[in-house]
Amino acid sequence: MEFKNEVIELLAEICQDDVVKEDPNIDLFSTTLLDSFGTVELLVQVEERFGITVPITEFDRDTWNTPNNIAKQLADFK
Repeated sequence: MEFKNEVIELLAEICQDDVVKEDPNIDLFSTTLLDSFGTVELLVQVEERFGITVPITEFDRDTWNTPNNIAKQLADFK
């Protein structure tokens, strides 16, 4: 599976909503699909599943707000 699709699958699990897959440009924070607890869970899961460590200080809601943006940011950390 392509890395981007794996990230979007993970986000769908964390957000508990397939709309993440249907619209990868949806703003996860303004729609309240992702909150601070979800953000922490996302970062933990990213480290466990992909071996990518993202410091919480690097996680900016304006940059990491959509599934597409998150996948792009994580690809840059690989």
